[in-house]
Amino acid sequence: MNDDHPEDTLLIVRAFGGLPEATAARMTGLDGTAGEYAATVDGREVEVRVPWSQPLTERAQIRAEVVRLYQEACERLGVAPRGEGEGGH
Repeated sequence: MNDDHPEDTLLIVRAFGGLPEATAARMTGLDGTAGEYAATVDGREVEVRVPWSQPLTERAQIRAEVVRLYQEACERLGVAPRGEGEGGH
């Protein structure tokens, strides 16, 4: 996630982490109820949790949930999602 799609992570944190002013973000962990992120705000790192839409019980659900968050973040922030041919999901 961090290496492949850092811009996606930033959009998720801006849209759902309550940090629209974040300038960078990286995923630091996750559990069955949320993703955990470190976001850069005003030059300092802030921890934030972004809840999943439902409890996750299987590893395969994580990817689908992150893709959903990315797509909803784009919609919420008025950003065009990258095309499937641009790194795809």
